[in-house]
Amino acid sequence: MNVGLEKLESHKGVAVKALLDSRVIGLFIDTKFTKEKRFKLEKLKTPLLVRNVDGTANIGGAITYQVECNMFFKEHIERMQIDMYNLGKTEVILDILWLAAHNPEIDWEKGEVKITQCPPICGKTKQETQERR
Repeated sequence: MNVGLEKLESHKGVAVKALLDSRVIGLFIDTKFTKEKRFKLEKLKTPLLVRNVDGTANIGGAITYQVECNMFFKEHIERMQIDMYNLGKTEVILDILWLAAHNPEIDWEKGEVKITQCPPICGKTKQETQERR
């Protein structure tokens, strides 16, 4: 899913490919991508341990930084805090909690995603979202 991320301090936008992953809990942005695009990093007070599916600690270590930004997708806008982690070729991961909160309509054959129900955290009401369609 192609989205835009806006840096809060400069209001400059960056296009990214976000992976929708229903197996993950947490919003993630790739470390290398974050540094290349010069996002402002916020150090976490307490590092977050990352565990694999089998419960073992991930070799990538703990998450120590996050990025706060605005995410844009079509007419959808929301402020996000995204944990920075080494994702390899993936730039951003949106997790099961994000999917559950937004409940997007996904047409797998056409590869289209529609957000027709914004949760209160996005600052838009369901009616406002539907009126924009």
